[in-house]
Amino acid sequence: MRHFGHISPAVRESLFFREPCAFDAGSSSRMLSAALGATLYSPATRPRLADDVIKQTGRGVVSMVLCLEDSIDDAEVVGAEANLVRQFADLDARDAEAPLLFIRVREPEQISDLVRRLGTSVRLLSGFVLPKFTEERGELFLEALTAAEAESGHRLFAMPVLESPELLHLETRSETLRGIARTVDKYRERILALRLGVTDFCSAYGLRRAPDMTAYDVQIVGAVIGDVVNVLGRADGTGFTITGPVWEYFRLQERMFKPQLRRSPFMGRAEELRTTLIEHDLDGLLREIELDRANGLMGKTCIHPSHVLPVHALSVVSHEEYSDAQDILRPERGGGGVLRSAYTNKMNEVKPHRAWAERTLQRAEVFGVAREDVGFVELLAAGVTD
Repeated sequence: MRHFGHISPAVRESLFFREPCAFDAGSSSRMLSAALGATLYSPATRPRLADDVIKQTGRGVVSMVLCLEDSIDDAEVVGAEANLVRQFADLDARDAEAPLLFIRVREPEQISDLVRRLGTSVRLLSGFVLPKFTEERGELFLEALTAAEAESGHRLFAMPVLESPELLHLETRSETLRGIARTVDKYRERILALRLGVTDFCSAYGLRRAPDMTAYDVQIVGAVIGDVVNVLGRADGTGFTITGPVWEYFRLQERMFKPQLRRSPFMGRAEELRTTLIEHDLDGLLREIELDRANGLMGKTCIHPSHVLPVHALSVVSHEEYSDAQDILRPERGGGGVLRSAYTNKMNEVKPHRAWAERTLQRAEVFGVAREDVGFVELLAAGVTD
C-alpha cells in the first residue's frame, strides 16, 4: 500500500516531485508510525464490515480501527466480538488488499481471547488500541498483548489512548504522565503511536468544541496536548509518534466534494474548493490539522471518510519544506551555521532546525513531496474517486 495509491500512476507523477513510498504491515515500526495518516474508526457492530474495509481501502485509507469500546453500547460487545471474527475470516478468504487494521478493546482479557478466536485471519491484524491508558491499566494491556503475540507468532502493535481524567486534572497530570512514560518506554518496541482522546477530556468538564473551533482553542485541552508532547513527543530519541485528536463534525453526504469538483477544470479552483470545504464544516478541520503538525503531532483520528483525504493532502511535504530540510541535513552542514533558503524567503539554522528537518524527511518518505506548482487543492481534487 501507499498514500495516494488509489489514484493512477500518471496522476501521481503529475502531482509529486517525490512519490510516497510503498509499505505494508510488515514494514518497520518507524515507517508505519509515520504512515498511519488519517486512522478511520468504525464500530465493530457493522454487519458488512469486511465490505466497508475494502471500500475504504479503494478510497485511500491506510489504517482503520474497529471499535469495541465507546462507539458501541455495552450490551453489544459480545455480538460485536463475534462479528469481528466473522468479518476477519471474510477478509482473509477474499485475500483482498486491506489497510493496517487495529481493534480497540475495552479490557486486557479481550486481547488474548480475540487473537485465539481469529485463528489464521490474525495475519490481517496489526494490533490493538488501548483505551484510557494509565500506568496501572497500561501494564495489564501490554502484558496481554505481549502474551498474545507470543502465542500467535504474529507481530502485534499497541496504540495507547491518552484520555483518562488523571491525565487531564492538573493535580495528577505530572505523575500520570511520568507513569505513562515509564510504561511505554518499557514496551517501546510494541508502541506504534500514542493517540489523544480529546472527546473524553472535554467530557470531564462538560465541554464540546464548535465546528469553527479547534481542540487548541479549548485551553484546558490545548494545555494537556502541550504537556503530552513535552513529556512523550521529544525529538531526542526518547519520544513517540503522537497522533492528532478526532474531528467530530461531518455532513451526511459522503460524496461531498464530487459535484463541486466537476464544475471546473483540474486547475484554478482553489476558491471554489475552499468554499465547498467551509460549507461542509471542514474549515475547522483544516485549521486543526495545521495546528496538529505545528504542535508536533502526526496523523489524526477520524470518524468519517470525508476527513481522510484532507488529512492526507495536508500531510504531503511541500517542495519548499523538502528543499529546506535537504539543505539543513547536507553532510557539509554538520558543523552548524546559518544559510539562506533556496526559496530565498527565510534563514535556516542548521543545528536548531535539524530535528525538524529529520522529521520532515520522514514525512516526505511516506506522504511524498509535491511538485513546486502543486498545493493542497490539487492533491485533494486528485484524490477524490467515484
